[in-house]
Amino acid sequence: MIDIHCHILPGLDDGSKSWETTLDMCRLAVNDGITDIVATPHANETYSYSRDRVREVVSELHSKIGDQLGLSIGCDFHLSYENIEDAIVHPRRYTIAATGYLLVELSDFGIPPQIDERFFRLQSAGMTPIITHPERNAILQRQPEQVLDWVEIGCLVQVTASAITGFWGDVARRISLWLLQHNAVHVLATDAHDDKQRRPILSEARDSVAKRFGPDLARALVQDNPEAIVTGRPLSSLSIPPRAS
Repeated sequence: MIDIHCHILPGLDDGSKSWETTLDMCRLAVNDGITDIVATPHANETYSYSRDRVREVVSELHSKIGDQLGLSIGCDFHLSYENIEDAIVHPRRYTIAATGYLLVELSDFGIPPQIDERFFRLQSAGMTPIITHPERNAILQRQPEQVLDWVEIGCLVQVTASAITGFWGDVARRISLWLLQHNAVHVLATDAHDDKQRRPILSEARDSVAKRFGPDLARALVQDNPEAIVTGRPLSSLSIPPRAS
């Protein structure tokens, strides 16, 4: 399995707070069957993002864990004006493994009316937005149909693994399943921040999806599609057959 969204690097944002936590997260991931992780610190008004600094910390992590995990670089990209303008000029500064795929985090406090235009500008610059954890977004929980519209215009969707298994509550779980039923989930990721509560575990959600929707879909969400994203290839499973709940 491949985890494309993980706050595993210590001291860069609200994720891991120490190398001890980071190494414990790595052990959890390996034991869960995760082979590759994309380190994705926040890039927003609270946490400034430096690709060079992230690269340094990833290199240090690799020196500590060896070949236990494959490590790539990305970020949790906030759709601010400054971020978008810089990404258009320097897209590979923010994308996953310098491919064309970009994790995009939406605010819980407001979704701007011009968001489709912002997605279009990113797409015109060669980036494919991957909308992160819409099932946890308070606005989108009330209007999940909006996510379907973004899928129609070429965005991808990443749902949090632990939302499917109930960690984020009944509403997030229900919206996760609704999105799955409506062909609007392309990747599961951990969005892990520590080794205790928000852990880097994918297998539980994978197994839940396999039981409800079948093993082929489960594999696509945790292996085939994330692998395509990290290697910069088109996804092979862009549509998901709807199933009854």
